[in-house]
Formats: sequence, C-alpha cells, structure tokens
Amino acid sequence: MAPWQAEAWLRFERRGDRTVHQGGATAPLKLQRAFQQSGGHCELPLLHTAGGLVGGDQLELQLDAGPGSRALITTVAAQKAYGSVARSRLHPNGQWARQRVAMELAAGSTLEWMPQELVLYDGALLEQQLSVRLAADAAVLTADVVRFGRTAAGEGLGQGCWRSSVEICRQLPGRSRWELVDRLELGGEALSSPHGLGGDAVFGSLVWAAPQPVDAGAMAELLVGCRADRAGLTGTMACGALSQGLIARYSGSSTQAARFWFCRIWARLRAQGGLAAPELPRVWPFQEKPWGGTMVQPERSKASAAATVMACT
Repeated sequence: MAPWQAEAWLRFERRGDRTVHQGGATAPLKLQRAFQQSGGHCELPLLHTAGGLVGGDQLELQLDAGPGSRALITTVAAQKAYGSVARSRLHPNGQWARQRVAMELAAGSTLEWMPQELVLYDGALLEQQLSVRLAADAAVLTADVVRFGRTAAGEGLGQGCWRSSVEICRQLPGRSRWELVDRLELGGEALSSPHGLGGDAVFGSLVWAAPQPVDAGAMAELLVGCRADRAGLTGTMACGALSQGLIARYSGSSTQAARFWFCRIWARLRAQGGLAAPELPRVWPFQEKPWGGTMVQPERSKASAAATVMACT
C-alpha cells in the first residue's frame, strides 16, 4: 500500500470575546468538533484515522492564528509510529515517516500545540519538524512527550530512530530574532548512554515563547515554581529561561509524570500571561487530575457547555 500524504490547515480568528476557526484536512487527518473554553480559547482536536504512521507517511499541518486569537490544538489519542527497519525487502533499512507543523502567529495571538504522547514501536523511523513565526507580541506553547518502544511488553526502539527539529522565530520591527533552534536525534547508543537518556524510555519537551519580555526577577520566580511542580512525580526534570520564554525537559519512565509536570507548568504560564486557568481537553484521559490539590478546575453546567459547543465552528 502506498504511504499516506496528508494535510491539514487551520485559521483562527478573534470574534468579540471568542475565537472561531476555518480549515480542512485530507485523509487520514480529520478535524474534530471544536469547543469554546470558558477562558476564550478555541479547543480543537485533530484525529489521525489511520491508527498510526508507517514508513514513508508524510503529514503536513499549517496552523495560522489571526490577531488576538486564542487556540488550543491537541490530538484525539496517542500517536503511534510503527516499525520500518527490516520490515520490507524493498526497503530493508526502513523508511522515514515525517510530520511537519508550520505556524504563523499574528499580533496579540496565542497558540497552544499540545498533542497527546507519541509511541515509537521497535524499528520505527520518525522525523518531526515544527516551524513557528510569531509577531512581536504573540505567544506560543508547545509540548511533546515521546515513548521509545512498547516498554510494558518488554520492547525497546531497537534499530529505530527519532528526530526532532523546533525553530521559533519572532518578527520584530525591521528585523527578526530566533527564540529557539532545537534539533535532537535519539536512537541507538543515545538511548542508553549516560550522555543521552541513560536507559529512560520517555522523553518530553515543553517550550514557551512569551508575548512580552519577562524581567529577571519574575523569570527566576517562575522557574522556582516550575521546579517545585515536580513534587510527587518520577523522572528527571529540568527547566531554564530563554531570551523571552522558557524550556522544560523531562526524561524518565512515565508519560503520565511528564504530562502532569507540563500541565502544571502550563497553568503557571497561563497565570503569568494574565489568561484564564487551563482546562484539560475533552479528549484527554478524563480520570487524570494533573494539578492535584494545587489548582481548582472551573466547572461548567451542561447548559453552559451546550451553549458554547458551536462557538468555534
């Protein structure tokens, strides 16, 4: 069967106190129903109906945020990348699957890209690229969690490999400035070496480009809070400041611990930007409570939820 070549494109616009969207997708990508969150963000889940990526598949996503818009984009379920190495006589060394996400953020916009975790099967080859161009006062938050192998079944990544490229460029008057250029390749010895993951099966990254410069005192306080949010979670977690934002890394054995820590940071960053506390997307595991007793989630009545179901369409 020929590899999938799929595209999705989305444009978010501010309409009064809410954000609306328009867009489309080609198979196997599918846009799900959007929801208006109580804080004004348009929550839109993306579904990959093929059930996973195989060698040669290519996914292209174009996400545009209009002036003042606020959007949260996630995925309906964990993404799977199936084994490619030594699976075909035609391609014994395997074929790379690729996912490219491009974002354009206009003035005053906020875009949060928070897919559910990625699971790489034994022999999987996957390359991810994220490219962000944002206006001087726009903000972007991205979070990725990757598991190398189905460890519960005693499986590792084997001869597989994962590559990641994240580029964030801010457009300033008369010039542009790189906020982050981050390239990673994990596979083989890098997974077991103490200079790599040291045998950990889970790796995660969270990146925040802030809408305004954060002064040194406020950033120091923010980082202290983010580090305190590691309490009760397993794994190695570290975070540090960017020129206008922050980056956090997780390595360990638990995708849940990575998600929980990133969610706690997410809440702090929303507060830092003067935005409403985050609401967990409806498609995420409903039984999870990442904030524990540290934050009370806003509750909405059934009538209120029904009234906002179509607000993002």
